[in-house]
Amino acid sequence: MSNKVAEEFLRLVNIMDELREKCPWDRKQTVETLRHMTIEETYELADALTNKDWQGIREELGDLMLHILFYSKIGTEQNEFTLEDVIHGIAEKLIARHPHIYGDVIVKDEEDVKKNWENLKLKEGKKSVLGGVPVSLPATVKAMRLQEKARQVGFEWENKDQVWDKVEEEIGELHAAIIENEKEKIEEEFGDLVFSLINYARFLQIDAENALERTNKKFISRFTKMESEALSQSKRLDEMSLEEMDAIWNTIKHQKNP
Repeated sequence: MSNKVAEEFLRLVNIMDELREKCPWDRKQTVETLRHMTIEETYELADALTNKDWQGIREELGDLMLHILFYSKIGTEQNEFTLEDVIHGIAEKLIARHPHIYGDVIVKDEEDVKKNWENLKLKEGKKSVLGGVPVSLPATVKAMRLQEKARQVGFEWENKDQVWDKVEEEIGELHAAIIENEKEKIEEEFGDLVFSLINYARFLQIDAENALERTNKKFISRFTKMESEALSQSKRLDEMSLEEMDAIWNTIKHQKNP
C-alpha cells in the first residue's frame, strides 16, 4: 500500500470520528438505523456494476467503506470490537483460507481453491456446506450460491446437456401441475423450474441475477418509449388496444438501441 492510500484511509477514519462526535445525525445512528441504508447502498453498487458504470462503482464503494467505518466506530463505542479487529480478522481469515499461497498446499486450478475454501470452513466449525448463505439474500442470488456451494462437494451435473434435460423435465412437471390446477403444486413446480434454469445459467457461465436485471432494464426502456410514442399520437396506453401497443412495441424492439 502506498503512503498516499494509507493517508487517505486515516483521513477518512478521522472524519468518521469527528462526525460521530459533532454531527447530531451521525451521533444518533445505531446498527439498526444504518441497516436499511447499507442494504440500499449495496444495491446501488450492484446497479453500477450491472451498468459497468465505473464512476458509479467508485462512488458506491466509497459509500460502503463509510458504512464499514461507521459500524466499526459503533462497535468500538459498545466495547464489542474495533476497526483494528475488523481488519485483523479478515487478514487472518484470508491467510488461513489460502494455504496454497501462505502454506504448502498445492492446487491445480480455481476449483481446487473453492473446494479447499469450503473444507476449511467446515473444519472451522461450520456444520453444513450450505451454511453461510445469508437467509435474506434475494432468491435468485441465493439459488446461485447454494448451487455453487453444493458443487464444491461434487453434487453437480457433469455437463450442461444434463442440466437442460432437467429443465425440460421441470417444464413437463409444471405443465402437469397446471392441468391439475393445484395452486400450491404449481408454485412448487414453477420454483423448481426457475431453480433449474439458474443452474443452467451457471453452466453457461452466465450470472442469472445480472441477466434478469438486464432484461428488467430493457423492459423498462422499451415500455417507457412505448408510452412516449403513444403520447406523440395523443393517446394513453390504457386507451389503446393490445394490438396497437404490440405494434409500437415491435417497432421499438427492432430499433438499433431499444
